[in-house]
Amino acid sequence: MTRALSRRSVLGGMAGGLALTSGVAGPATAAGRVREPYLPLTVGAGGGPAGTDQVHVLKVGPDTAHTVLVLVPGMFGAANDFRLLARDLVRAVPGVQVWAYDRREENLADRTGFTTADPAAYYLDGHYRSQDPATSAFAAGWGLARTLQDLRTVVRAAALGGRRRVVLGGHSWGATTAMAYAAWDFDGRPGHRDLAALVLVDGGVRGAFDGTGQPVHNSPGEVRERLAAIDGGAVFDMTLSAVGLGSRAESTQIWYQLGGWYAHRDPRGRSVLQPRMPDALRPPVPVTNAALLGTLVDAGFGWPNDISVHSGHLADSGDVRGWTDTGITPISRVATAYAGGPEPAVWEWYWPARLSVDLDVVDAYADTDLARSLGLRLLHTTDLATPLYAFQTSYAKGTIVSAAREVAANSRVPYGRYETDNGMNHLDPLFAAPSHNTLTRTLAPFLAGLR
Repeated sequence: MTRALSRRSVLGGMAGGLALTSGVAGPATAAGRVREPYLPLTVGAGGGPAGTDQVHVLKVGPDTAHTVLVLVPGMFGAANDFRLLARDLVRAVPGVQVWAYDRREENLADRTGFTTADPAAYYLDGHYRSQDPATSAFAAGWGLARTLQDLRTVVRAAALGGRRRVVLGGHSWGATTAMAYAAWDFDGRPGHRDLAALVLVDGGVRGAFDGTGQPVHNSPGEVRERLAAIDGGAVFDMTLSAVGLGSRAESTQIWYQLGGWYAHRDPRGRSVLQPRMPDALRPPVPVTNAALLGTLVDAGFGWPNDISVHSGHLADSGDVRGWTDTGITPISRVATAYAGGPEPAVWEWYWPARLSVDLDVVDAYADTDLARSLGLRLLHTTDLATPLYAFQTSYAKGTIVSAAREVAANSRVPYGRYETDNGMNHLDPLFAAPSHNTLTRTLAPFLAGLR
């Protein structure tokens, strides 16, 4: 891959899905195995197909926790972005539970092929159910207002009637979403009053992404053009088609999820997918399933910084090249997260184009005429009064933290913690080994210190 993608293509964790369903065992504890349920919550009507008026949360950690960290994935990301991170945080901070949020769009994906013996045939031979944009006009209304109303249902459920503290955070555009929630006016009540703190992981507002070199497309003229395209039927964001793995809204996501499925189940076996890959992306030598996943996600293979991790390299020899871990993110951890399955996933197949517009406009973090015209109720940016944690990798070259400091300086944030690890790429904080994950090591004491 030689063509760099725009910032909007990577704000969620380029990831595939994991197959641990509701109630499946998770990490070991002193009492044995703990459950990691994936549960639905009913939300307001959104006009979509049957079954879409619900969101899901992946719960990691004890139900007796007095603090719940609700995490929002970024663009094209989903709940399982956070499973490994959540396990590590729960181990590190007693009394914390993590809820990973899946937007209503996740209900549109057909992941049943990952319950079959041959998911590659199910997906690559076109047997799956694809969501046709021509019959998806409802998605034109799935913007930030819809997302935040849904998210408020999650936050209120986590609070358990005020008996638990709720910390809201997110990765990349998920961090932007969390900041929008904090400033949102919910019928006269500021969103930040629901929260004990905010956690921003490689994302945010006020120019947080300026260091990526990709401009925010939020001028009135650009917004008008984008809204006109949505009205004309372009209801799903098609940015990922630039990757070269297919022209449908979901094509890239399916390829990555397949890569994880085979790498997880047969890491040393010869790659099932390599013969079917587009010529431009196919490794030039025979590789294993694990090595194929490595070529898709490792920073050493030409992918942009923001959709890669520091994992390792192809083995130096062998008739079929395997994968050698040398970086902070072992390919086995990526495979565990990407491993496929019907639920939950780390890929959102159908990202609403209207949500992209709204999140670009939110970057200004102000109650502007443009924001009001889009129904964005950012009325409480200056009275924001919650502690703030911000973490940045090399992704935006320092602007994540500088933007977070600017938010704090122009509001009533009582204190902030700002952390940097330039040895990480955009996805490393989600999947890195605990011993090498600066996010886990610095976020844990922040959470433990909340009062």
